[in-house]
Order: sequence, then C-alpha cells, then structure tokens
Amino acid sequence: MVAKKSRIVIIGAGMAGVTAANKLFTATGSKDLFELCVVEGGSRIGGRINTSEFGGDRIEMGATWIHGIGGSPVHKIAQEIHALESEQPWECMDGSSDEPKTIAECEFELTPTLVDPISSLFKNLMDYAQGKKVFDESTETESNGDVEYGKLGDKASEVCTSNGGLGKLSVGSFLRQGLDAYWVSKKNQDEELKLNGYGNWSRRLLEEAIFAMHENTQRTYTSAGDLLTLDYSAESEYRMFPGEEITIAKGYLSIVQSLASVLPPGLIQLGRKVTKIEWQQPETHINNGYDDTRPVKLHFSDGSVMLADHVIVTVSLGVLKASIQQDSGMFNPPLPSFKTEAISRLGFGVVNKLFLQLSSTHATKGQDFRKEALELESLKDEEIINGVSATVSSFLSKPQKKERENCHSHELCNGNVNSQENSEVKIAKVLKSQWGNDPLFLGSYSYVAVGSSGEDLDTMAEPLPKLNSCGDEPATSPPLQILFAGEATHRTHYSTTHGAYFSGLREANRLLQHYHHVGV
Repeated sequence: MVAKKSRIVIIGAGMAGVTAANKLFTATGSKDLFELCVVEGGSRIGGRINTSEFGGDRIEMGATWIHGIGGSPVHKIAQEIHALESEQPWECMDGSSDEPKTIAECEFELTPTLVDPISSLFKNLMDYAQGKKVFDESTETESNGDVEYGKLGDKASEVCTSNGGLGKLSVGSFLRQGLDAYWVSKKNQDEELKLNGYGNWSRRLLEEAIFAMHENTQRTYTSAGDLLTLDYSAESEYRMFPGEEITIAKGYLSIVQSLASVLPPGLIQLGRKVTKIEWQQPETHINNGYDDTRPVKLHFSDGSVMLADHVIVTVSLGVLKASIQQDSGMFNPPLPSFKTEAISRLGFGVVNKLFLQLSSTHATKGQDFRKEALELESLKDEEIINGVSATVSSFLSKPQKKERENCHSHELCNGNVNSQENSEVKIAKVLKSQWGNDPLFLGSYSYVAVGSSGEDLDTMAEPLPKLNSCGDEPATSPPLQILFAGEATHRTHYSTTHGAYFSGLREANRLLQHYHHVGV
C-alpha cells in the first residue's frame, strides 16, 4: 500500500503565504512528503501588495517601499528579476526630494534655519527611542550653542517614566517631552517673539508645526493613528536594513508574482474564502466525522470543506482581531487565551492612499495624497474632489502683501484671501484605497501598542497546539495543526513586506524540519 501523503494548506496568497508555498514546493523531495495547496479569499494574489494603474501610471495601492536595500530579501529578488529597471523616471522613486520646501499657512516659505534644527531634533529623538547612537554634534546654524540630543532624550525619557512608568510610555509622549526639553534648553530666546516676514507666526508656533509635520509622517510609517498609542520600549527592538529606501519600478507585485511563478497552475485557488477552521486541542482529540487522520477541517464561504494535516494561517492581524470579537469566530475550538490576549493587545492601524488625476490643463500624472483615517473610505468621490481642489488651489494662491501681514496662524487663512494669481486646480479622477473596510484585511499593518510588547509578536508566531516546555507537541494531539505567518508575527520586522517574507520562510522551515527534511 502507498502511504497517504500529508496535506498542507496555506490560507492567504500574500507575501507570507506565497513565500511559504514557494519554499515548501521547491524543497527537494517535498512532493513525496506532502500535498500543498494555497487558498485565497480574494480574486488576486499579493494581499496588501496591490500594484495597479491610474491615469496611465503604475501605482501602489498598498506596500510601496523597500525599507533599506542592505540585506533585504525583497531587494535581492527585485534585482534578480530586473524589477528595479525602468525607462519611466516616475517609476524609480528613491526617497524624498533633495531640496524640500516647507511652507506655512499664508504661503510663508520657511528658511532652513527654522526647519533644520527641529527636523534634526525629531530625527535624533526617534533615533534615541529606537536605540540608535545619538550624536550631540549639532548641525543647526543658530548662534545659541549646540543642542545635546542625547541629554534631551535622557530628560524626555526620565520625565515620561516618572509620570507613568516605562511599561506605559508611548512614543508620542516621549517626543513631546523631548520638544519641551528642547524649548527649555533654548529658554534664553523668546519663543513667542514674532519673526520678521512671517505674519503673526511666532518661532514657537512654527517649531511646533514643523515638529507635528514629522509626527504625522511617523504615523504613516507605523500605522498608529496616534503616536500616544505607540509603545516606546518596543521601538528599540524594531530593525531596519541599512541603505536607502527605494520603490520597485516594475511594481511591488512583481516580487510576489516571481515567487508564485514556480508553483503549478491550480495550486493557488482564488475566491476560496475560509469561514471556519476546526482543529483539535489535546483535551478534545475526537473524530471530526470525516477523517480522523487529518485533524484540521476548513469550511469555505461556498459551503465546501477541505481537510488538512497542517494549515498556515497568514490572514492579517485585523482579521484575527475581528474574529476573536465574534461569538462564533474563525476558529473552533476558539483560540487559547494566550493567543487572543496577544491579538487584542497589539495594534493594527489604517494607512489609506488617495490618488488624484489632475485635468489635462494642469497635469496627467496621478498625485499621491495619504490620509491614515477610516473617514477617507466613507467619503464620496465628489466630496474628495471638491475638498482637495479647494485646499490645493488655495495653497498655490498668492496672497497680497497686506493680507499676508494680517494672516493669523491659528486660522486656515489660505482659503480666505484674495489672490493676485488664481491657481485653481481641477481634478478629473479619484482613486482611493479602502484597507480598513476590506473584510479580507480590515487595516494596513501592525504596530506594538502601549500595553503590548515584542513578546506578543512572538506569541503570534506560536503554532497550535502549543508546544510544551521541552519544545515538543503533546502526545495526545496531532502536531503543528495551525501555524501562523504574516508581518504581525515577526518580532523585529513587523509591519513590513520583508517581515512577512521571513515569517513565511519560518513556518515552511518549521514544517520541513517536522518531516526531518535534509538541508533545513
């Protein structure tokens, strides 16, 4: 008799799922050990990687950046498949402008002597929070002496810790304490003194606005809607690859497509949404009524079922959060408390993108505006067009000198001035992402929230049934029934595509090791 091969089912055809499938399928001799199948609830592969087109241009609705090219597996694959090469300059973005301009309300262009010290302060405070070496050689050009960033970080951390304890310290509170400490160190200058040529803007108001600008950018990096919810201690565990951050000219989806290209047709099944996962806990090891030799039973939205020996779950943290909040969640029996508590504590935010195509009289290139809020998803296209057109048009307008002088910094005065030039912007088309309301994702990516820790990310990666203290499965239950992969299961590279990639390799290797595969 021919022994029945084990069956491995991967739920989700995003970066983690396709990477795991690639590793398992290409492993030497794997076809003699197990059957492999990937089920995807949507109509495409890629998950939160979604390269699309808009206004004749290639755009990224989801993941966009290779976060550091030194040692990144994503960058290595992109190089191997020549995905970084393009004749279209807009497809080869490599970071921010070398000469950015910062403009305050009423079209006051801020000089580097105002912007650079606060930008350096924010960067050094974030470096401090992330455990990087902070240099105290100030680069600012003001004549008030050097700023000792390390001491400012020490002071901010000391104040925050004394107020609430390290376990409750947020990145947001640390940054604001750092800004306050900076102002105290510069107390010999009058922060409220009006600056010549900046209307009613004071130095302190401008500095706070510049600082808030960087805070908003940081929110998109982390997906935390409020930096006060972002855990401070976990920042030092997060790891970045060295080198520049770049985009992929031929589209991020090309990476997933390359990984999937080795899989035979039909191995990835689209439109197969899993609604229930039945598995066997050690104390409830009973016949599931179908096949006692395959302990996991998957139920699909079309009423069909599939049995498996091992299931790698790569759904988002947002989907897992929604599942544990339901009376009848995705798992039966429900996930054990150590899992649900970690899922509850970790953060999962929304970063949406808004693409606007300007009318032909202005431009044809889509403009990428980001707003990390669910409100964007509920807005109608007409509301977006009217609101953004008015805002951008007024931003480009030229107020008269008298009106500039009378501009009050607490008012959004740009929309209320009579312009010498009317630079009205007309928008022809709108495209927006809706990650927060998409039932297959329910958000963008994870972060370590205040009250959680890196240990929760490790807990997310633990398979079920839980390993005992010796690292072995209980003898009364089939081993490695449910495994977990995805960016929210990687302690040091969470929130990234390479974190998802690493997690897919991890779980594939776990199964290969289980079957004593040579070379793993």
